[in-house]
Amino acid sequence: MTTTTKTKTIGNTGLQVTSLCFGTSSLGDMPDTYGYEVNDARARETLQSIFEGPVNFLDTSNNYGFGRSEQRIGDALRERGGLPAGFVLSTKVDRDMETGRFDAPRVRQSIEESLTRLGLDKVQLLHLHDPEHARDLTEITREGGALDELFKLKDEGVADAVGLAMGQLDTMEPILRDRPFDALISHNRWTVLNRSADGIFSAAHERGIAILNAAPYAGGVLAKGSADMPRVTYQPATAETLAPVQAIEEMCARHGTAPGALALQFSMRDPRVTSTIAGVSKPARVTQTLDWAQAELPEALWQDLAQFKPSFDDPEANREYKPG
Repeated sequence: MTTTTKTKTIGNTGLQVTSLCFGTSSLGDMPDTYGYEVNDARARETLQSIFEGPVNFLDTSNNYGFGRSEQRIGDALRERGGLPAGFVLSTKVDRDMETGRFDAPRVRQSIEESLTRLGLDKVQLLHLHDPEHARDLTEITREGGALDELFKLKDEGVADAVGLAMGQLDTMEPILRDRPFDALISHNRWTVLNRSADGIFSAAHERGIAILNAAPYAGGVLAKGSADMPRVTYQPATAETLAPVQAIEEMCARHGTAPGALALQFSMRDPRVTSTIAGVSKPARVTQTLDWAQAELPEALWQDLAQFKPSFDDPEANREYKPG
């Protein structure tokens, strides 16, 4: 069992976040990624459930649903009169989704778009997002590029902390090593199925970088079940890619445990992980996530999991990336 109210600090910033963070990409209505739609009313009800609960941490991005996620969060904040006291909001600067441009002016434009949608004049945590999908990585890494602009935004007080959020670990490692980031987000690469982020997590943890581990359910399949959602890391599953999911499901069935509870707590109990980002798309999922985080799991289940052979390959190596 883990606790959702225990907090940890983001780097050296003083920002205190709960061990659970709710991800809101699906609230932007992204059927190409998740295989289902989320309308305005459902998103509004989900956000109300989050803001009224014990979790103080919410993650979004400029490009989730081409801005719909941020806009819906902004609408919910305006209804509540602003960001609740003690709440930490994380968003991300993104490339131009038509051209792939990701230079310093685009970073400035991206955060201005985000703040307008959110109805805020600053955010607590701001990440540079998905540089591996930009048209030219040197636009990001060169002097005067996107990364320099990101840290400038922190210096200006537009963000209290800055991070790097991306998938490809071989591209992430040198960027992370060369800059004083407060946090990182990795998704799908530290789960019961895949442990490819192990090395980068350890190195970052030793440097005091806050690790935010996203997508503990491997894109949702470990939460919804392989029979109902035969998709792994956002791609239609094959018999081969579904086999390890089914092995985890069978393991959990023997112990009377929901696979989602095991997947969530696997991340939350890792001492390197500051917070686990779990996506939700309806109020019932908010409640379920809180229940899974606090469920008592048998020690024998953890022992069985220790015998499971996870993958260390890139889980999205063959992913056809779609932003919607």
